[in-house]
Order: sequence, then structure tokens, then C-alpha cells
Amino acid sequence: MHINRADGTLDPSLDPGLSIDQLVSLYKAMVRTRVVDDRLERLQRQGRIAFHVGSMGEEAAIIGAAAALRDHDWIVPCYREVGALLWRGYPLQRYIDHMYGNAGDPVRGRQMPDHTFSREHRYLAVSAPIGTQIPHAVGMAMAAKKRGLDECVGVFFGDGATSSNDFHAAMNFAAVYQAPVLFLCRNNGYAISLPAERQTAVPRLSEKGAAYGVPALRVDGNDVLAVWKSVREGVRRATEGDGPTFVELATYRLGGHSTSDDPRAYRGDDEVERWRKADPLRRLRAHIERRDAWSEAMDADWRAACESEVRECVQRAEETPAAELGDLFTDVYAEPPWHLREQRAQCLDGPRAEGEEHEP
Repeated sequence: MHINRADGTLDPSLDPGLSIDQLVSLYKAMVRTRVVDDRLERLQRQGRIAFHVGSMGEEAAIIGAAAALRDHDWIVPCYREVGALLWRGYPLQRYIDHMYGNAGDPVRGRQMPDHTFSREHRYLAVSAPIGTQIPHAVGMAMAAKKRGLDECVGVFFGDGATSSNDFHAAMNFAAVYQAPVLFLCRNNGYAISLPAERQTAVPRLSEKGAAYGVPALRVDGNDVLAVWKSVREGVRRATEGDGPTFVELATYRLGGHSTSDDPRAYRGDDEVERWRKADPLRRLRAHIERRDAWSEAMDADWRAACESEVRECVQRAEETPAAELGDLFTDVYAEPPWHLREQRAQCLDGPRAEGEEHEP
């Protein structure tokens, strides 16, 4: 499904009717996410943070879906969806602190970078192993239904996850129990370095929904209006008791799988340049410019504001002390058992590299 054409015009028969203010907000959120991604990648290359998973080229699939979910619906992320969390108002400073693993990090450095969470923003903690978050989402949706709550769950995953055991179990349970869950598959063409056609025989991943009795559709994941419309329809179905929906968001990862990946080893520059012309930011910008709601000057000002915000957050994160060593042993038990208390004491009293400090 396409709504926003490359020249910025819309298909009037499919236009979901978002206001120009809503469209500008979506564009600004997509630009902000990309600026953050670009800065974090450079920080990793400089050795100032350890790791980053970006979303360059997939912003419409992520932010469009998040915008279509209601504020009280849950988001269960993969690891590339921090743009959805920022869309919901998560403080950028808290996210940057997490990327540094400092004392301001909600998990105090005990988790990999980009493994964020926020109960306040109804964003479940990231589970890195492939596909494992999908049954979590179905369980949450089944619980909401059983309790009579007006909630649904949107779970993000990549194309490779559709070949995982957890995907199949989750799809089957969701269909049998009519769980109010949306399966949001970001098909960016590669499961790290493995092309989609080498990990599954179906030409469209949305076809997998039929095997489980789950209504499914494939949309242009670089068209934020198509993403919003399809996900909002899935929300309607879920809240009216019609069960799950599978949405294949056909998009492309312009960067590497992560900062540990070199995509030049498995794809050519020509392929990347073809997809760069379908950049979701470029397409939405063309539309809001046609409606005289955006301009070159406004774009430059907004990008400069985003870069300034990120720069200030990075400076504060680098001035914040590291998480305390003793935090390794907290937040597991209300009352730590004897063996953890003993291990904590041994850890704090043990030998340290010269110049390394720790709390008394």
C-alpha cells in the first residue's frame, strides 16, 4: 500500500486524513531520531560509547507505527525502536545516559547500550535474542484481554525473526486466543547479513499470517502515512475483539545492522543508493513542503536544534560519574540473600587497577 507518492502528492482514496500539524510532528520526530543516530554512531567510532543500533532508513516504519498506537497501548521493541520511545516523550538525556552506562542510566550500566525500557511510557525492556520478545507481547495482550482492559500491544521484530521458534509459537497462541496484538515486522531485507530470500521461501512475509489464521498485509514501510493507516486499522480490530494483525513494513536499513557490522561485505553501493532515493524523510518532507508547511530554512533550523540538544545531552552524560560498582548487586531482591551480600563485600574490597575508584 502506498499513500504518499515520491513527488509528495497523496492518493486521495487512501489518505488517512492526518492534519498538517500531525504530519509535521511526524517529520520532526523522524529527523530528530536520525540526528541522534548519526551522533551516536560517531561517538562509537570515537570510542566514547561501546555500541549502537541505528534506524537510519526505517524511521517511518518505527515512528509511524508508534504514532498509530494509542498512548495507553504497549510497545514491545526489538532493539532498533528507540525512536518510538522518544516519540512517547522519553527524555533524551535519560537515553544518552543509558548509552554511556553512567549513574543516570536507569539500569546503571548493567545492560548493553540500546537496551532501553520505560514502564511510564509503556515500553517493555529490550530482549536481544532473536524473536524472544514476540511471545512476551502475546502474553501481555492475552492478560489485558482476560482482565477486560482496553489495551493492545504492538511488537516490533525484523524479517529474520519470522524464522524463529518464538515467532511461530506466538502467532499460533495469538490467533487461537484472539489476543489484541499487532505483529509489526520491519522487513529491511537483511537478518544482519542474510538476505530475506535466503532465510524464507515466501516472497512476502505477510503470507505467513495465513498459516495461523492471522489477517496480514504488506505496506510500504517508507511511507509514514501507509504505516499509520495500517497500524491504526490493526488497533481498531484489536480493540473490537477481532484479535491479532500482522503488518509487514517493507523498508530498508541504510546503515549497518549495528556499529559492529560492515554492510559492504554483503551488499553493493548501487543497492544502497537505489533505496536512498526512497528515504522516508525525503518523501514526507516533499509532501509537507507541497502544502507550504515546511521549507529549507525550517529544515536547517530544526536539524540545528536537534544537533544542539544531542550535543548538550552528550556533554552532561560525559560529566556524569560512572555507575557505582555496588549496583551490580541491587534491584534483584528486596532483601539481598547472604551470598549476594558476601559477594558484594568481596567485590568492593577486592584489588583494583591503579587509579580506579569505587565507593567505600
